[in-house]
Amino acid sequence: MIERDPPRLSVAHQCDLLGLARSTLYYQPVEANVQDLTLMRRLDEQYMRRPFYGVRRMTRWLRGEGHSVNPKHVRRLLRTMGLEAVYPKPRLSQAAPGHRIYPYLLRGMTIGRPNQVWSTDITYIRLAHGFVYLVAVLDWFSRYVLAWSVSNTLEGGFCVETLRQALARYGHPEIFNSDQGVQFTSEAFTGVLASAGVAISMDGRGRALDNVFVERRWRQHQGRRRGAQPSVPAAGR
Repeated sequence: MIERDPPRLSVAHQCDLLGLARSTLYYQPVEANVQDLTLMRRLDEQYMRRPFYGVRRMTRWLRGEGHSVNPKHVRRLLRTMGLEAVYPKPRLSQAAPGHRIYPYLLRGMTIGRPNQVWSTDITYIRLAHGFVYLVAVLDWFSRYVLAWSVSNTLEGGFCVETLRQALARYGHPEIFNSDQGVQFTSEAFTGVLASAGVAISMDGRGRALDNVFVERRWRQHQGRRRGAQPSVPAAGR
């Protein structure tokens, strides 16, 4: 993009227009050495097995394999690869001013049958160049994922569509529980539940474990088949 020979504008002026530091023109990328390539391959393999490992745990693991590394070196390699530990991020459950907040209905309730309580939540999936967001609707008794979908934004439309899919496939629950995120407090989402005659329940602020079954699902590698006979959980804490 920089015109060099002969330039109609000075190189400094071209860099200024493009918002680039002039020094970047003369930077020559240095290829990774053999040792770093070996470490990056091992980090990538371990990340596939343990995506929740951060810099410190990755450093301890590499040292356990006999590699002489420090956290600064491991952090640089992970950033070069675009890898980041998977853990719950803040601000996925932001309430919106003016949206109605419903009371939490599950405290002390025994969950004893399918379609008694459904729940939903949003998590994110890390990609090489950003994130996509995953929403799922879960039956609390069977722990079965009734419907799910992904979106590259946090706009509420994909949550409403996932809810409609679950209702169309499996009827409707007696109670539907969610957090107070704007996607679930919107009139579009709660209106679908109200039209189906479903009682709406929402977690209290700062009570992430109220929705513990969905939170746990994000951390499970394998789900149970619907119809299994799990131990009967008690809702609430």
